[in-house]
Amino acid sequence: MTIQIPRGTQDILPGEVEKWQWIEETAKKICQLYQYQEIRTPIFEQTELFQRGVGDTTDIVQKEMYSFQDRGGRDLTLRPEGTAAIVRSFTENKMFGLPNQPVKLYYLGPMFRYERPQSGRYRQFVQFGVEALGSMDPAIDAEVIALAMEFYRSLGLKRLKLVINSLGDRESRKAHRNALIQHFQPRINEFCSDCQERLEKNPLRILDCKKDRKHELMASAPSILDFLNDDSSTYFKQVQHYLNAMNIEFVVDPTLVRGLDYYNHTAFEIMSEAEGFGAITTLCGGGRYNGLVKEMGGPDTPGIGFALSIERLIQALEAEDVPMENNKQMNAYIIALGEKAKDYSVALLQNLRRDGLSVERDYMDRKLKAQFKAAERLGAQYAVIIGDDELSSGVATVKNLVTGEQKEMALENLKEGLLD
Repeated sequence: MTIQIPRGTQDILPGEVEKWQWIEETAKKICQLYQYQEIRTPIFEQTELFQRGVGDTTDIVQKEMYSFQDRGGRDLTLRPEGTAAIVRSFTENKMFGLPNQPVKLYYLGPMFRYERPQSGRYRQFVQFGVEALGSMDPAIDAEVIALAMEFYRSLGLKRLKLVINSLGDRESRKAHRNALIQHFQPRINEFCSDCQERLEKNPLRILDCKKDRKHELMASAPSILDFLNDDSSTYFKQVQHYLNAMNIEFVVDPTLVRGLDYYNHTAFEIMSEAEGFGAITTLCGGGRYNGLVKEMGGPDTPGIGFALSIERLIQALEAEDVPMENNKQMNAYIIALGEKAKDYSVALLQNLRRDGLSVERDYMDRKLKAQFKAAERLGAQYAVIIGDDELSSGVATVKNLVTGEQKEMALENLKEGLLD
C-alpha cells in the first residue's frame, strides 16, 4: 500500500519553497520597520484556550478544530489561529509589565483547521499575523492596517480593496444585539440550524453565515453603525481620519463582522480584486479585541491585530502575474576531470563554502557536456573546470555562464575571482 499525503495538506517542493522564503523574509523586514518583534508559541495548546478565546459559537470551535487527549488525559488542540495563543503568552509571561508599551508582536507558522479543502485553503496552512497589545489609541488601529497593506504592496500586489467597519463597544453591541434578535426571530426557522442556535448566543454571527447570505433579511438587517454610541462613533471616525492621512483608500461596510467572537470596535478585511482570483476574495482579516486579555486572566488590556494566509497570498500573486523572487543563484559549479582533480574538488568545495560562496560539483560521474548542462540548470554564474594537468599547474579554467567569457585563474585566487 502506497502512503499518501493527508487530505488538505501539501508538500512545498524545491523550486516552490523559494517563493515562500521570499514572502517570509519580506514579512520579517516589514515588521522590523514597524518595530514588531517575533513571538513563537506551541503548535498545540489547551483546548479551553480556543473555546474561551475564539468563542464557542464560532465555526472554528464548533466544527474545525483538531482536538485530542494526550496520555495524561489532558484536552489539547492544534492551534487553529494565532491571536488566542499570543494573548495567552502575553498574559502568562506578564508582558503587560514591560517598559515598552504597546507590546508589538508578529508570528509566522502553521495553523490547523478541519474544513473542506479548496483552492488556496488547506487543513494545514501557514499564517502570518501581528498583534499590538496595550494601547487604545485609534492610531495603532490605523498602523496595523497600514502594515498589512504595505506588506502586500511591497510584494507587488496592486488590485487590493480595504474594507473597514466598527463593531462598537460593549454598550453599542448590546443595543445592536437586541435589534438583530428582533429582526431575525420572526423568521429564524427559515435559516440554517447554525443560525438558529446563534440567535440567542451571538446573533451578530448570523450576518457572517455563508449558507444564508442571500436571504432577504440579511440585506435589511439593522446596521451596527446606527447603534454606535458617541465614544464608539468618535473612535471609528478617528481611525478613518488616520487612514486618510496615510493616503490609504478604504470602504466602510457595515455588514463586515468577522468570524471570531473576540472582536470589538475596528474590524477590517483586505480583498483581492484581481481578475480570476476566485469567488472568495478575502486575503487578510483583523480587528480590535479589547476584552480578550482579561478573559484569559490578565489585566484589562486592549489589543488589535490581523492574520493572513500565505497560501492565499501566493494565489493572489499568481492572479496578478507578479514575478516571485527565486534566490537560488549560485556562484559556481566545479567540474573536476580526472581522479586527482576529483579528490581536490572535495576540499575545494568545502573551503569555498566556508568562505561564503554557494558552490556545487558533480556526484553522478557525468561527462563534461552533461556537467555544463547541470551547472546551467542550477543557475550557476560560473563553471570552474579543473583537470589533472590544471591541478599540477595550480590554475583552473573559469567560464562565465552568463556572458560566455572564459579565462584561466590561479586556484589560490579562486574565491576572489568568483566574487567579481
